[in-house]
Amino acid sequence: MAEQRPSTAPRRAMVLAAGLGERMRPITNTIPKPLVKVGGQAMIDHVLDRLADAGVERAVVNVHYLADQIERHLAGRSKPQIVISDERAKLLDTGGGVVKALAELGSEPFFHVNSDTIWIDSVKPNLTRLAEAFDPKLMDALLLLAPTASSIGYSGRGDFTMTADGVLKRRAEREVAPYVYAGAAVLTPAMFAGAPAGPFSLTQLFDRAQEAGRLYGLRLEGVWMHVGTPDAIKLAEAAITASAA
Repeated sequence: MAEQRPSTAPRRAMVLAAGLGERMRPITNTIPKPLVKVGGQAMIDHVLDRLADAGVERAVVNVHYLADQIERHLAGRSKPQIVISDERAKLLDTGGGVVKALAELGSEPFFHVNSDTIWIDSVKPNLTRLAEAFDPKLMDALLLLAPTASSIGYSGRGDFTMTADGVLKRRAEREVAPYVYAGAAVLTPAMFAGAPAGPFSLTQLFDRAQEAGRLYGLRLEGVWMHVGTPDAIKLAEAAITASAA
């Protein structure tokens, strides 16, 4: 049964599924990364199931690489309703893809989720926690952050530091930060006002929100898995099996 969601919980979501999946080769030579299975289920279905449980009614999914496969896979899905944002002609990156889809996302805050992000929830689902914690009066973006020390399959230097009240600061080039962006957020459409035309990275708008003091984070409760390579699939599956035992 889905968790009771707050009345202001996002009812729409953007799911990024247009990437090339280069680090997942050779698997992604013939299968787009969102359709790679972890624990017997395509990664994008892990994401869409969580969004449906969080009360999302419409998910905009952008496609580019091996787009026909993703469209066929999602054709029979009704919860949430799927809207395809076609980027076959030109890959628009994480920011430009959202700009293209804004008309379908509406005027209210929306979930923004990578199609290949997987985590194990704790007592309360993390998407519900994001929705409850989001305050549009204070925030342009609320990012779900995983502690680098306890994340599975992640060996990077982290992305952000976070104050006690959740204000984020991006890691400087030679620093190490305790939190990594877990690939899920609540964003406001207003955040994209004046955004660049064409392809651009969403990190540009995160940086702009940080400068305005409107970039916030929420620590993930549970375990986040960075499934970026074929070897990481086995680590994630072992964690999922252990959590179900």
